[in-house]
Amino acid sequence: MIQNPPNLGIDLDPVRHPEGCRPGIDCDTWLIQGARVFDPADQLDRIADVYLADGRIVGIGDAPEQFPHTQVQKIDAKGLWLIPGVIDGWARLREPGLEHKATIATETLAAVAGGITTVCMPPDTDPVLDTVAVARFIKRRAQLSGRARVVAIGALTQGLKGELLAEMAELTEGGCVAVSNAHYPVRDLRLLRRALEYAATFDILVVIQPEDPSLSKRGCAHEGAIATRLGLPGIPVSAETAPLAQLLAVVAETGARIHINNLSSRAGVRMIAQAKAEGLPVTASVSAHHLWLSEMDTDALCGNTHVQPPLRGLRDRDALRAGLSDGTIDCVISDHQPHETDAKLAPFPATEPGISGLDTLLPLVLKLVDEEGLSLTRALDALTRRPAELFGLNDSGRLALGTRADVALIDPDAYWTLDEKTMRSAGQDTPFFGWDFRHQTHATWVNGRLVFERHIKN
Repeated sequence: MIQNPPNLGIDLDPVRHPEGCRPGIDCDTWLIQGARVFDPADQLDRIADVYLADGRIVGIGDAPEQFPHTQVQKIDAKGLWLIPGVIDGWARLREPGLEHKATIATETLAAVAGGITTVCMPPDTDPVLDTVAVARFIKRRAQLSGRARVVAIGALTQGLKGELLAEMAELTEGGCVAVSNAHYPVRDLRLLRRALEYAATFDILVVIQPEDPSLSKRGCAHEGAIATRLGLPGIPVSAETAPLAQLLAVVAETGARIHINNLSSRAGVRMIAQAKAEGLPVTASVSAHHLWLSEMDTDALCGNTHVQPPLRGLRDRDALRAGLSDGTIDCVISDHQPHETDAKLAPFPATEPGISGLDTLLPLVLKLVDEEGLSLTRALDALTRRPAELFGLNDSGRLALGTRADVALIDPDAYWTLDEKTMRSAGQDTPFFGWDFRHQTHATWVNGRLVFERHIKN
């Protein structure tokens, strides 16, 4: 059991005050001038000044009474967008347990540089996040980094072994926003039913990535012509839909709130749509890379497209886009999994699955707005308001008076290319190197503190 954060040899750089902060000036008091303010939660889209103080949004448009105009930091935001800070519903930060890949400090910097102010961290850490002590350790490490807020998703079963239920109620009381077994299956349906009954009793959200291990065993790519041509063992769509059908049947009987994580197939989208039409308490998310890539992008000589679930066919990709557009899919996640270089150098089947996605989550979704017709309101809703509602983060995900001042300032015309220099994550495992983007985060505030500004070296 972790009592105190161990010395892991991590250099935690202090967050530097912005230029112009002088002794005696409260750097948590800000006037963001002339930004175009977008908030899907309140259908807000207008040019306005925004006032931040004491970690909260205290004014939009008009200055609040007793606002300290002589002790305020001002930023000229004309021509920029101000949006609620992005909430990433599924990102592995590799700490504790895999600090040679990345740390909470390095990855929360990548998060705020990408406009992400809250990161939901799954329980497959080492030790497993199945005790309140581990959840507190993670929260403390995030506080020490001084950047993005990190909230924990606790374990559904002890040690993620699928044998004994974890203390779900205790975990949620200790700050966990949901429970999950990560990508480890719960093979015993009776145990799964018991878990969902338990979760329903305490109104705990259960996050599940449906995958049948007997169907996906030894597979690494979508089962189809591309995998056959490349000589890669395939994973059929039924590896996702078969356990999803079982899960939905149990949900219908228990009434537990279920969030389907990392949906990858057209058939899966149809099943979620049908479940919602029947009134089941089911929501779903998709990774940003599944909205852009398909099996056509699989390269047997490059492990950066080795992900779990695999990149599927073009029709699946298009169905995922349509599902996001019409609301069948609620949220977009990064499914961030940073790796050291060696993890991706082996032959494709032997590489570790996953890509680094914090840097590209917001740019890829806004690229859908520019190039594929996704509405800006729906795009931002899937990154802010909707995940805030699902995970019970009622003080985030919107720009409203009194809410947490978690906001991001976006330059809508900052054309840039993703490369080793522009990527902040410690993991350089991404298939998007060389891609051109239009939108770029200019500045990010977390709880009213400026934690990232592009012209300042962080």
